[in-house]
Amino acid sequence: MTMHRRTAILAAALSLAAIALPAVGQDKWPSKPITAVVPFPPGGSTDALTRALAPKMQEQLGQPIVVENRAGATGAIGAGFVKNAAPDGYTFMVASIGVYSVNPVLQKKLAYDPSKDFDLLTVAVRAPNVLVANPQFPANNVAELIAYLKKNPDKVSFASSGSGSSDHLTAALFWQKSGTSGLHVPYKGGAPAITDLIGGHADVSFQNINAVLSHIKAGKLKALAITGDKRAEVLPQVPTLAEAGVSGVDVYSWQGVAAPKGLPADIKKKLFDATVHALQDPQIKNRLQGEGFEIVANTPEQFAKFQAQELARWRSVIEKGNITLD
Repeated sequence: MTMHRRTAILAAALSLAAIALPAVGQDKWPSKPITAVVPFPPGGSTDALTRALAPKMQEQLGQPIVVENRAGATGAIGAGFVKNAAPDGYTFMVASIGVYSVNPVLQKKLAYDPSKDFDLLTVAVRAPNVLVANPQFPANNVAELIAYLKKNPDKVSFASSGSGSSDHLTAALFWQKSGTSGLHVPYKGGAPAITDLIGGHADVSFQNINAVLSHIKAGKLKALAITGDKRAEVLPQVPTLAEAGVSGVDVYSWQGVAAPKGLPADIKKKLFDATVHALQDPQIKNRLQGEGFEIVANTPEQFAKFQAQELARWRSVIEKGNITLD
């Protein structure tokens, strides 16, 4: 055999090996369970949404999705964990507006940058807040509330699920736009805030619609307005704040899905597709809409643009209102 022929055979063998090796050594994603991190305690809106989506996502992906709650620092601890996870598609996060667009303003030593440290996949759902009051509170509509606030500045208690929460910031924005002021009373979560509101220990609150819908229907709370840009299908009789004469307070609490920065493009697409597939499942869609959520399921590019807009908006509200976590 000539040297030339021997070299040609060796080159051909090496080429075949190069083609074969990746097929043998490369795992097909996903080849093991996937962790969905919720940076809040069990039982809240984000946790419930994640647990609703997980079964349909794992049907699509063919691997179990394990929901893991990593609560603390209004979502910052869980978000920091996801930031530091490997960008291999085996860890992703479902988190709310605070993690993406409020913490960066309020927490000066935040361990993550939502604009740089994540691959933003999609805004899954959004829901307006609803301005609710204890049934015994004297105001029965927004005009009466504003008049009462102006006669009693800084005396009407606005309960919230915590400093810097969506409901707190909505109240601050409402005061700014209506030329009023109130007394902010932060609680450790929405549930105790709602309990005190029902019990008459607080006057009013801007709460996520899904959290108070059953109490409104039962007559335990009265709804004065919706913070959406249109009326909510689950509360069609309740006007928007704009309809009630206060513009510029279109506020939605929203939940977004993100992964550590640097996902391979094919894995990113599969994870995005699985999320949207779950959101569009008729059973899940009907369930979420029945609780007052709207399905968003936008693209990564749309999510990134929206996150930047929300960050700028809430930075303005926080700075104007001199809001701190203290």
